[in-house]
Amino acid sequence: MTSTSRAGRPKVSSRETLAEAACELFLERGYDATSVADITQRAGVSRSSFFNYFSSKSDVLWSGLDERMNEAIASLELLEADAGGDAVRGILLLIVRDFAPDPLALALRNAAAMEVQEELMRDTGLRNARLAAAIASAATASGIDVIRADVLGAAFAAAVLSSLRFWAEHGAGQNSPDAALRHAFAVIHDLPWGI
Repeated sequence: MTSTSRAGRPKVSSRETLAEAACELFLERGYDATSVADITQRAGVSRSSFFNYFSSKSDVLWSGLDERMNEAIASLELLEADAGGDAVRGILLLIVRDFAPDPLALALRNAAAMEVQEELMRDTGLRNARLAAAIASAATASGIDVIRADVLGAAFAAAVLSSLRFWAEHGAGQNSPDAALRHAFAVIHDLPWGI
């Protein structure tokens, strides 16, 4: 027999249940007015269960993308001297390939309603900088000068995050973030990987 919480939900501790509860509350109350305790109460789980899946309230929004970015950064590091524009673009496409609507997409689409604009701006900047540094490092490892590598890193990282934002804001689930990223790559075609 499955017991239920006062909210009528089964007491199942899962990442998806917590993320769903968090997003519901962010839409109802706003991001800042929602606490971890509110999320766990809505999900019908303990506070410690929340921290088994997420390190912070913000992590609820970003965890899916962060996992993909971590894999991409590890792949970029493995390229070393073999880093080339096609290889880097292929790795970056994996970040967005088959990206399903998730808490981040919901937050990007409903930023004003969730009152999460500042949080998204700050956290997007942190992820952009981290990805840009990894791309720039791959570029320098392949022999590209530091300034060009930094510019390439910034451009390609911005393309990834911008394409996800565009996809989320303009109908996540209706079109492909891959197509948005390919379009973003085309926008920076005047900045080729090589000289």
